[in-house]
Amino acid sequence: MDSQTSQPSQAPQSPHTFQVDLRGLVDLLSHHLYSSPKVYLRELLQNAVDAITARRAGQPDAPARVRLHAEASALRVEDTGIGLTESDVHALLANVGRSSKRSDGIQEARSEFLGQFGIGLLACFVVAERIRVVSRSARTPDAAPVEWTASDDGSYTVRTLPDAARPEPGTTVHLTARPGAAEWLAPDRVMALARDFGSLLPYDVRVGEEAVTDLPPPWDRAYPSPAGRRVALARHCHELFGFTPLDSIELDVPLAGVRGVAYVLPSAVSPAQRATHRVHLKGMLLTERAEQLLPDWAFFVRCVLDTDSLRPTASRESLYEDETLAAVREALGERIRSWLTALAANDPERLSAFLSVHHLGVKSLARHDPQMLRTMLPWLPFETTDGQLSLEEFAQRHPVVHFTRSVEEYRQVAPIASAQGVGVVNGGYTYDSELVEALPSVRPGTVVAELDADTVTAHLDAVDPAEELALAGFLAAARARLDPLGCDVVLRAFHPLSVPALHLDDRAARHEQARAAAEEQADDLWAGILGSLRGTAPRARLVLNHLNPLIRRIGSLGDRELIGTATESLYGQALLMAQRPLRPADTALLNRAFIGLLEWATHGEDGH
Repeated sequence: MDSQTSQPSQAPQSPHTFQVDLRGLVDLLSHHLYSSPKVYLRELLQNAVDAITARRAGQPDAPARVRLHAEASALRVEDTGIGLTESDVHALLANVGRSSKRSDGIQEARSEFLGQFGIGLLACFVVAERIRVVSRSARTPDAAPVEWTASDDGSYTVRTLPDAARPEPGTTVHLTARPGAAEWLAPDRVMALARDFGSLLPYDVRVGEEAVTDLPPPWDRAYPSPAGRRVALARHCHELFGFTPLDSIELDVPLAGVRGVAYVLPSAVSPAQRATHRVHLKGMLLTERAEQLLPDWAFFVRCVLDTDSLRPTASRESLYEDETLAAVREALGERIRSWLTALAANDPERLSAFLSVHHLGVKSLARHDPQMLRTMLPWLPFETTDGQLSLEEFAQRHPVVHFTRSVEEYRQVAPIASAQGVGVVNGGYTYDSELVEALPSVRPGTVVAELDADTVTAHLDAVDPAEELALAGFLAAARARLDPLGCDVVLRAFHPLSVPALHLDDRAARHEQARAAAEEQADDLWAGILGSLRGTAPRARLVLNHLNPLIRRIGSLGDRELIGTATESLYGQALLMAQRPLRPADTALLNRAFIGLLEWATHGEDGH
């Protein structure tokens, strides 16, 4: 009933003024505290649910209904809660933000519930220009109904009403939309928001005659079989998050007051991508974007859960980082870890399907969890010279587990090492080198060694000294041409025969190359400083394959210039085969060698 048509109260009316700057408060709420105007409906639902909870604390059989009636540019919300007296109205609505030492009655009751009545109701000014509240107290049944009417200009009136204005205990809130905000009070929008925020609320909430609540939650329902449960949860995940999960993980942590489910993403995601989760607080949706709910390694799941222990921030749109949240995060991480362990023990097929997509997350966990590494050793895939294998299987095949720290190093040595019978693990991918180095701690007796250029060269066959001496002139010309690039030339015999040359270096050699390049481009001062940093790091090397027919033909050349051009061509081809990024000097060398070979070939034709 509108305040302009209601019967006047017996007490004279007088205007009052909020003890805050309401316009400034509304601006603060809408532009700084809340992410969207839609939270107004959450605040209304919170107030209604808290009022019912407060009434049922003293009257367990009291009705528990919330009804929303949306019309064009207006919304009415009715609840059967504890209601308000005139003194409650002044205390809870007029003195917003004012500290109160009262510890009796409704203020004490509300302190344990979802929201704060006054600030929550004023949040409705984000979409409303006028708010009217009619309420009757269940704690003081003989008190007359009270009406509180407020405008967004900061003024309000309070008056008592005849008993007929609100015969039963409870509260009715009327909103009149502010210009430009009518869409937020439209029936379809109200229904969508009510279902989003209130689907897990413990009371009967309806928009018109249509139910909002959908209890029990999908993870608490009984299903005819485990397969039926998986299908139902997969359907729920698709409706909620838009994807069909690989699997679902129960999140039941009674000590933390948490119940819910984690859905495993069907496709790989970047570890750097922040996972966001849906969190309900005592049934009310708190946020769809909780980021700190799980450990960082669990980026492969999306959660939806209900909790009564976590603390919301001031806007009640995210979680407050405290010891409770840290404990919940640890407990949820343990549930996901237990799920992985159970899969390894009971369902290898599902585990393999999961790891084919999300091995990165499990590797991240295994880095700091020896038990998880031990459990996952037979399952985690690694790129090796024997193909995609687990570390367990690879270690069974090779007495020494060699590994590289970068993908570039692996590409350089993998074909040659494999031909020589040396097994190598590519440790260049995220977490892989750390896990390989941790292998002896969970598999005693395993020998792990980093594979560098010296180790590879040592596994290649030396050339007969007489043959190498006969090629001394060729090797001297080749070394002279590559010396400015910081690269040595050595002659070895190795398989496969089809590889004419192999470029080998390590991190120390690349660091020295980078230092030398910087020294060339620096001014005198910096050149001197960089020069003083010159170390005795090993240089890169171009290993020529004496078994390759092309190398034998090049070795027989007598023209030093042509030998230099051919050596540059072999150097460039070896870099490309190793898929190494080319420096400007390397690119210039490739162009020069290509042009040189063309000139030599066309010159040879002219001489016929």
